[in-house]
Amino acid sequence: MEAVGENDSFLNAISLNALYKAAITTRRGVGWKASVKRFHMTLMKHIWRLHENLMNGKDVRKGFIVFYVVERGKKRKIMSVHYSERVVQKALCQSALYPIFTRSLIYDNGASQRGKGTAFALKRLTIHLRRHIHRHGRKGGILLIDFKDYFGSIDHKALRDIYEKMIHDDRLRELIWIFVEAFGDKGLGLGSETSQINAITFRNRADHYAKEVLRIKGYAGYMDDTYLIHEDTGYLMECLEKLRIVYGSLGITVNEKKTRICDFKHGFTFLKTRFYITESGHIVKKPCRESIVRERRKLKGQAKLISKGELTAEDVRASYASWKGSMKGKDAYRTVNRMDALYNKIIINEWREQEYG
Repeated sequence: MEAVGENDSFLNAISLNALYKAAITTRRGVGWKASVKRFHMTLMKHIWRLHENLMNGKDVRKGFIVFYVVERGKKRKIMSVHYSERVVQKALCQSALYPIFTRSLIYDNGASQRGKGTAFALKRLTIHLRRHIHRHGRKGGILLIDFKDYFGSIDHKALRDIYEKMIHDDRLRELIWIFVEAFGDKGLGLGSETSQINAITFRNRADHYAKEVLRIKGYAGYMDDTYLIHEDTGYLMECLEKLRIVYGSLGITVNEKKTRICDFKHGFTFLKTRFYITESGHIVKKPCRESIVRERRKLKGQAKLISKGELTAEDVRASYASWKGSMKGKDAYRTVNRMDALYNKIIINEWREQEYG
């Protein structure tokens, strides 16, 4: 890992080498797009121009490409940036934001970090449950906390205080900050890489408070989802009230409808996975019903797009493989078999009809 001084450096973050590495990384998965191809056809010319503009203090922002996606029945506004700006943000994240900010994060902050993700978060929860069961059996419970409109409610003043404390190079700090200001006076937009690292860092004070002051060992956070495990459900309620104060100081609002304490004798859901603890102490993990229904509907919709020639069977295969990968480590043998049967019935058959008539 690079030294702190190298990470906290404007010149290092916008160097030709940093921008080149960022461009190569940013291209992954989107190299087929016309805008990406144009950029990489004369890659060094574009890199040099970005470097010169940044050195001269010119604004490299080009506005947002706004579109909406519906996820679990909820409409989300995506504010994607143009490719050249994505390269700059990638360079800043790789060379400065990520190495500076992640040093202070707790180990059990599982989102948007190398080697972590949903699988990591579920694995950590399983470990925390096993430790609890070994010491206390099914006594106690788990407090599940959800934040209301987390990205949209992030307070810029509180985030600015974090920047002031952790980034000491004035030019670097101000350059990164313009990508925060682009979202207005409050909140962070989905679709911007700096938003991801800012979001996982913003909750850091609450994470350390839970671990070090409340002394909750079975604690972890994944973006706007949090859990606390303890043998005393009464203490969990006390923890929630104390955490409300910390959240309030950051401008974070708890989603009361989704925040609750679950007894271990009953099941609970975390990150689309349903957990059960049997009387013998065995942990059972199953995909939640919503994710199964959503995938079935998705396959049926994709079959229609294949028939219209708007989607290829290969695209669907990659998408379906991703879903099957998310089932690993879960007790979902029958679920996967049924989904395989549906996939073969409507996707493979539709592809055969398209290919062979």
